[in-house]
Amino acid sequence: MTNTAENNKRIAKNTLLLYFRMLLTMVVSLYTSRIVLSTLGINDFGIYNVVGGFVTMFAVISGAMTTATQRFISFEIGKKEKGNITALFSTAVIIHLILGGIILFLAETIGLYFLNNYMNFPEDRYIAANWVYQFSVLTFIINVISVPYNAAIVAYEHMKAFAYVSIIEVTLKLLIVYLLIISPIDKLIFYSLLLAIIAITIRFIYGWYCSKHFKECRTTWIFNHEYGKNMFAFVGWNLIGSIAGIAKEQGINVVLNIFFGATINAARGIAYQVNGALNSFVSNFQLAMNPQIVKSYAASEKEAMFKLVFRGSKFSYLLLLTLSLPVFIETPFILNIWLKDVPEYTVIFLRLVLITSIVDSLSGTLITSMHASGKVRDYQIIVGGISLLTLPIVYIVLKMGSAPYWAMIVSAFMSLILLLSRLVLLRKTIQMPIISFLKKVIFKITLVTILSPILPGIIYYNMQIGWYSFFTVCFVSVISVTICNLYIGFNKEERNYILNKITFLRKIHRK
Repeated sequence: MTNTAENNKRIAKNTLLLYFRMLLTMVVSLYTSRIVLSTLGINDFGIYNVVGGFVTMFAVISGAMTTATQRFISFEIGKKEKGNITALFSTAVIIHLILGGIILFLAETIGLYFLNNYMNFPEDRYIAANWVYQFSVLTFIINVISVPYNAAIVAYEHMKAFAYVSIIEVTLKLLIVYLLIISPIDKLIFYSLLLAIIAITIRFIYGWYCSKHFKECRTTWIFNHEYGKNMFAFVGWNLIGSIAGIAKEQGINVVLNIFFGATINAARGIAYQVNGALNSFVSNFQLAMNPQIVKSYAASEKEAMFKLVFRGSKFSYLLLLTLSLPVFIETPFILNIWLKDVPEYTVIFLRLVLITSIVDSLSGTLITSMHASGKVRDYQIIVGGISLLTLPIVYIVLKMGSAPYWAMIVSAFMSLILLLSRLVLLRKTIQMPIISFLKKVIFKITLVTILSPILPGIIYYNMQIGWYSFFTVCFVSVISVTICNLYIGFNKEERNYILNKITFLRKIHRK
């Protein structure tokens, strides 16, 4: 079997395992969200979303280190016998322990001060908000320390670990729902505590799996200065991009809270949960492809890497479009069926978030290719700088008296600008053929995006809202996008790739 065929089979197998994980998580997440919203109420649900999001703002360092660790481990594997994974892994563990301490200090000083002096909560819920904050900080610190282990699992492409552990995770989350309903104590505090316990449990399981299955990934407590220097240099520039990303997403959440209170955070939280369920299809597909992109670059196989990047970008967009179109059209019906009480602005929030995510899906493999090169300084300065502009623009727009959904419109527009910026920088940094990308990816997905909604849109506006309309629109949407994908979006080689991948998945499923 050729190397390409082996890689395709590996991607197909890993994608299947990740989709199994995703389906479990998605079903349980959507079910538990409905129950949690009903049990906590809109205000407490909004408090949890904004406080949890605020803690996530400290994840900038962890996010940058995760990217760095995955990149370096995949790169070392790509070098084969020339790599020294044990030294790299031990260095990464030590670095993350140090970073965990730094983040804890920042969270308990600057973060705690901001929470109690600038956030907008009902007067009687500040104590509960502080408990939520502390449990969230605890969970986050554990996650930071565990980053090298998860990075190793991804780099070695052992996606089955994520699938198996997901069974445990969703079981525990279902148990949470039951315990929350019968809890005699403050439900918001109890909910935060239970989520923290689950997160800590899952992280220790991942750590145990990594130690057992990867002999190279054993901590020797020896700090390799060369690896440490390279990782810090890489992460230092990536930190700019991470800060910008968090500011763009969680910063908007905080600004919305300041202007409109916790109720608006509940609406945004629900929108992002639905979007997250759909986007997980794409993120899992990209997660299976990313190690191959890095390894292709490490082996100096640039043409193979560009093919993977183009294909991954196009497939990610078209997959998310296929899933998102019926949800976009039938948003009011879906939310009313799913939730007992739909917060104001949830419908328009969800639609705008879906548009933003579809645009962002094009950038996943582009970002991976830039990280693979290790040449991230100029990229992070420019892209991070543009992304950072989102937050002050949103603040100014809302300060002028605009409706809350304008924050999402600004975010969608900035995502488009960021995509264009990445393309220009990739051409300069790794000589990626931008014209080919525009012809093979952008042009074709634009045609699919314009043509595919026409028929389901006509059906939606000419039918009475209800179950019959919902199923009809969903069916026609999927058929419409699929036909457009096959005959407009994909070329002959890509159609064969899809068919081969389906064949692999069927064989693996039978086994």
